Amino acid sequence: MKISVASGKGGTGKTTVAVNLAYCAEEKVQLLDCDVEEPNCHLFLAPSIKERVPVTLEVPEIALEKCTYCGRCAKVCRFNAIAVLLKNAMVFPELCHGCGGCLLACPESAITLRKRAIGMVEKGMAGHIHFVHGRLEVGVALSPPLVKAVKREALQDAIVIFDAPPGTSCPMVATVKGTDFCILVTEPTPFGLHDLSIALETVRKIAVPAGVVINRAGRPYRELNEYLDKEHIEVLCEIPFERKYAESYSTGAVLAKAHPELKACFSGLLRKVAERCGKAALQGQMRGER
Repeated sequence: MKISVASGKGGTGKTTVAVNLAYCAEEKVQLLDCDVEEPNCHLFLAPSIKERVPVTLEVPEIALEKCTYCGRCAKVCRFNAIAVLLKNAMVFPELCHGCGGCLLACPESAITLRKRAIGMVEKGMAGHIHFVHGRLEVGVALSPPLVKAVKREALQDAIVIFDAPPGTSCPMVATVKGTDFCILVTEPTPFGLHDLSIALETVRKIAVPAGVVINRAGRPYRELNEYLDKEHIEVLCEIPFERKYAESYSTGAVLAKAHPELKACFSGLLRKVAERCGKAALQGQMRGER
């Protein structure tokens, strides 16, 4: 079972939910922190890192002595990573997505590929939790290839929880796509509702079923409930707005460990998601049989 935890914006408690879900799992569980620009699950779990694997992206190099400056490589590149001007051809590796299209387009075989380091995947254990996260190199703007490298570490015989980057841009989509269920974490504020609506639209476009967790619940905000009713989105659980929880979070504590009364909340959330995943799989089989 693959569960992604996402949010329309940062600061809603997405990592809190992901970490506590993993902590409360009674079966084999793996937590993948796909927020490779600012991973922070390790701050709460303090994993013992056993393995580090560098991740590279193949970017083009142009042999100018072979180049005829026809410009075909630049035309095929959707990301403007190559520019051909008069008698010069330039590569901008920061823009390259590593698709290799320029290599195929070059009629003179003037292009070769070299490996460019973009980050590191680190793997280890945090108690019973199998832990993986990615760390993007400073100055690297392209994170989806590293996100995908982290996702390739997913175990096949475990509950796998993916902590997605905040927002709804490419790294979040790369994380959520292909998971069985997405937990969208929000808060009862106008900003929370606005960004939740964008996140919900995003996961629907990539056909991943979703439900909502309301963090810092208890403050009245009628518009959020009206929106969820209108969109037929289930509230899977609510985490109360309590000063003691915020204080524990600020010290790097796992909430369900520091406050045992919350363990039932997260264990119940995991059970609900498992039920929704089972129903979604059954519906998918039925559609396939038709």
